[in-house]
Amino acid sequence: MAAPSPFLHPPRLAHTFIGTPSAPSTPVHNIQTMRRKAAGHSGPLTKILVANRGEIAIRVFRTAHELAMHTVAIYSFEDRLSAHRQKADEAYQVGKGLTPVGAYLAQHDIIRIALEHGVDMIHPGYGFLSENAEFARKVEQAGIAFVGPTPEVIDGLGDKTKARTLAMKVGVPVVPGTPGPVASYVDGDAFIKEYGFPVIIKAAMGGGGRGMRVVRGQSDFKDAFERAVSEARSAFGDGTVFIERFLERPRHIEVQILADAIGNTIHLFERDCSVQRRHQKVVEVAPATHLPEEVRQAVLADAIKLAKSVGYRNAGTAEFLVDQSGRHYFIEINPRIQVEHTITVFCLCRGDHWYRYCSCSNPDCRRRDSSQLGLTQEAISRRGFAIQCRITTEDAAAGFQPDTGKIEVYRSAGGNGVRLDASSGFAGAQITPHYDSLLVKCTVSGTTYEVARRKMLRALVEFRIRGVKTNIPFLFRLLTHDVFVCGKTWTTFIDDTPELFKLVQSQNRAQKLLAYLGDLAVNGSSIKGQSGDPGLKEDTVIPKLENREDPDGPPVDTTLPCQLGWRNIIVEHGPVAFAKAVREYPGTLIMDTTWRDAHQSLLATRLRTVDMVNIAKETSYALANAFSLEMWGGATFDVAMRFLYEDPWERLRTLRKLVPNIPFQALVRGANGVGYTSYPDNAIYDFSKKAVENGLDIFRVFDSLNYFGKCPMRLGIDAAKKAGGVVEAVVCYSGDVANPRETKYTLEYYLKFIDQLVKEGVHIIGVKDMAGLLKPEAAKILIGAIREKYPDIPIHVHSHDTAGIATASMLAAAGAGADIIDVAIDSMSGLTSQPSMGAVCMALEQTKLGTGIRYADIQALNSYWSQVRLLYSCFEANVRASDSSVFDHEMPGGQYTNLMFQAAQLGLGTQWTEIKKKYIEANELCGNIVKVTPSSKVVGDFAQWMTSNSFTKEDVLSRADQLDFPSSVVEFFQGYLGQPVGGFPEPLRTRIIRDKPRIDDRPGATLAPLDFRKIKADLRSRFGKHITDADVTSYVMYPKVFEEYQGFLEKYGDLSVVPTRYFLGRPAIGEEMHVAIEKGKTLIVRLMAIGPVVEGRAQRDVWFEVNGEVRAVSVEDKNSAVETVSREKATSDPGSVGAPMSGVVVEVRVKEDQEIKKGDPLCGQ
Repeated sequence: MAAPSPFLHPPRLAHTFIGTPSAPSTPVHNIQTMRRKAAGHSGPLTKILVANRGEIAIRVFRTAHELAMHTVAIYSFEDRLSAHRQKADEAYQVGKGLTPVGAYLAQHDIIRIALEHGVDMIHPGYGFLSENAEFARKVEQAGIAFVGPTPEVIDGLGDKTKARTLAMKVGVPVVPGTPGPVASYVDGDAFIKEYGFPVIIKAAMGGGGRGMRVVRGQSDFKDAFERAVSEARSAFGDGTVFIERFLERPRHIEVQILADAIGNTIHLFERDCSVQRRHQKVVEVAPATHLPEEVRQAVLADAIKLAKSVGYRNAGTAEFLVDQSGRHYFIEINPRIQVEHTITVFCLCRGDHWYRYCSCSNPDCRRRDSSQLGLTQEAISRRGFAIQCRITTEDAAAGFQPDTGKIEVYRSAGGNGVRLDASSGFAGAQITPHYDSLLVKCTVSGTTYEVARRKMLRALVEFRIRGVKTNIPFLFRLLTHDVFVCGKTWTTFIDDTPELFKLVQSQNRAQKLLAYLGDLAVNGSSIKGQSGDPGLKEDTVIPKLENREDPDGPPVDTTLPCQLGWRNIIVEHGPVAFAKAVREYPGTLIMDTTWRDAHQSLLATRLRTVDMVNIAKETSYALANAFSLEMWGGATFDVAMRFLYEDPWERLRTLRKLVPNIPFQALVRGANGVGYTSYPDNAIYDFSKKAVENGLDIFRVFDSLNYFGKCPMRLGIDAAKKAGGVVEAVVCYSGDVANPRETKYTLEYYLKFIDQLVKEGVHIIGVKDMAGLLKPEAAKILIGAIREKYPDIPIHVHSHDTAGIATASMLAAAGAGADIIDVAIDSMSGLTSQPSMGAVCMALEQTKLGTGIRYADIQALNSYWSQVRLLYSCFEANVRASDSSVFDHEMPGGQYTNLMFQAAQLGLGTQWTEIKKKYIEANELCGNIVKVTPSSKVVGDFAQWMTSNSFTKEDVLSRADQLDFPSSVVEFFQGYLGQPVGGFPEPLRTRIIRDKPRIDDRPGATLAPLDFRKIKADLRSRFGKHITDADVTSYVMYPKVFEEYQGFLEKYGDLSVVPTRYFLGRPAIGEEMHVAIEKGKTLIVRLMAIGPVVEGRAQRDVWFEVNGEVRAVSVEDKNSAVETVSREKATSDPGSVGAPMSGVVVEVRVKEDQEIKKGDPLCGQ
């Protein structure tokens, strides 16, 4: 009689299938015969079905193929696109109409498929039916070999209560527990009375951490018991549980055992599986570090003893707990292959040999016992260490909540000593909520534990998985923790170590960039105010600067920025010395507004940081003698976040490094900083301090109503001084001092206002002409009078060229004693911007008032900015020529173009002339106020409201108590912007504000100080640990804008590195884009195709090639007519509770009006 197969029952006799032709006598040259030849077999092909899915199914298929076997997969409907189905030679759907898990528990259907398709063997894998003795019996009764232990052994070991009894019988120590299954939580009371808490409730069947609950008090016992029973029944089809005493901080040690059918039993040494969460292993190490040798040998011996006592065969795992005193306790024997089996193989000599032997049925095993194959204990030895990480689609930061969705990018690790066992690891894979979240196992080996640990870190860094969240950031944090580095973890290490959850998330820069470019390709630019695509389709050309010493020699080397300039005085000697040096300078100094007011006036403030960075070092040389560069404040702060999706602070820091020699200047609104509303005083002090710390030098402080009373400007001045900045206090110019009929904004008015500024100890006096009203004669009168009265204070004059006279006015101001005048690079000058730098500098060059700026350098910079002007042509307002009507409407230069755009957006574009007339009337209704943001916005809103409603000035005066005014107008009359010169017009004010409060004090004076630490903590909890102190200030200034900006960053990433023509322009099919995401890292992106609208969803797939790799993103088509259904989403409201994952609610545990507390279960899912 033939000896029984060591690992299998004899296969069934061959069935005869009606209509199936007999096999050809001559082998066909196909993949099957090639496998047989490669494996050294020429006999009949053995056929194996794996009654499982995912990683274990693929693992068995691979081994079977190496052994020249034919493979069959089964899959549920939900798994129809899973990878394991494609790895087998044949695949059939199982459990039609059943639940996703139920399909793999459909015993009769699995056996039916096996019989219908000539299967010789069924491998159960792990989980599902792997420990179901009844299934093993049914398989054998059908004449099919079951790859695994006998049904009797599964009966004895699959039930953990029986296994405990067996261990005690053979003298293996066990953790104190109930002698058998516990039917209800009431039945567990006797055990708890004897041993007390904590205890652990365990499912009698199955594994993987399911059906386990640790209970530390009586109040939680009933609920935990019911949950464990429910989970066990759902996962294994059996809700039987038992109770054990819970050991504190033990190690979890497993022993891999192999046994054949004639009694040969060996171990493959131990592995440490202590790093786990909710009893689900996360990281495994083999062999166990710091395990005393006597403990190791005792554990190995007990594992062999247990296996032999039941006549075990095939692969299995004996599991033990080792307490802090070195005592070991038997937990269970898993009568099946395990997830972590591969780590044991990886640190054994001839590991592949052992793996093939126990993973699948080797035909040689049917004829010889294991010792004939060399599988003896003496032949097995270890080599080095191995570490295995389970990479899952779980979000560790959200309590390891499983994530679902489509994998957009999948790039594996690799290299020497790295093994990957994947489940659905490929781009395009759909991760569903129906099964275990394991994506891929990564196993590494090394000569030492530390070598293996470092290799695993390297492998984790190499992974690129996008589209779903993974636990890789958590694994990286875990592997770098001091305790893990020392190799001394325990089973509750993760729960006991909250710092493990201080995660550094993957930046996912490439995929976020593709999401933005994909949206741009499908929907066009979303930047407000843009009309069409950029006019420049090529990269800008950076000019070379002529060498001052040798014009015919090589150009100036701008590898490093220039170090010589006026800022050196500020840094070395302070603001007072700087102001003194400016006043003593014999010529005229210029401030270049190109980086702030010029583009605010011409291009709706849309100039991006990258286009300043490109020319920054050249600017540091060309304008080294400039007084300053205006590059911050005004509207640039909020526009950077609101429309350009940039950090204004990063702009300041970046440009400061590139231009260390020229002072940076910002426009700030007195008590409002760079905001448009009122803030507590400490917010303004905080803003000013951070501005200086990040690189700002000069604060141009103004008030939109020239309101000095009640200290609004005084606050801004004091904050700038205490921060260490140069304070330029500004009087805003309106009216005409040269007109003898001017009665409000007279020379006397301006001199009295400047007297107040000088008393505050400011360093520089500024005259800010927002609209271009300052005529040459008026400039002579005003500047001359200031210079005469204050001979030692520098004077700085600003104007706009809206009417076309600003160049003449700046020259007149310089002649009258102004120390600094404002200009813009030629191609960014004129119209509503500042006068031309080239024109002003050349006009003064041959005089004693020369600027020290070379004409050749201006032209070099101008060649760059003329390209940039074309690049941003999609933001140009339709302003073609000067407009001397500004002397009537007095509209600020920056507002002129913005208001023109707003009028077009509101359908009032054809009524621009009428709007300008209404602007005059609105100004008169407000009391002929100083107009600069935000007061100019009040007049603009008022004018548009009057135009759209066809109201006249008389209509407003007669019906003021009946009309619904714009909110900005109402707030102005309440006093939120301060008090205008001459006060509010009455009774109009009373009739507009009615019963609303009047603000007669400085609006922010009564506001409570802000708690910046609290705000930072709140922002970090909402947006992440990247929030800085500067971000807190941004939030304080613009809360809603900052929140939306952070949301944009989360979705699309940092786009400040993207060249402007790609940022604004819709990419063309086949267009190649180069984006340097950081130094030395450039993404080469090519748009490949835009798919059709997905049926039933308003989405398109957009395909890109990124560094030669094809990637896809799904983009909402905002112009699609497809109707979509949106399900209600949980909000941040405490009363809104979202499901942790999709599924079916099987039980609701609360009732309406029931009071609950944190931690109470609401429902079972």
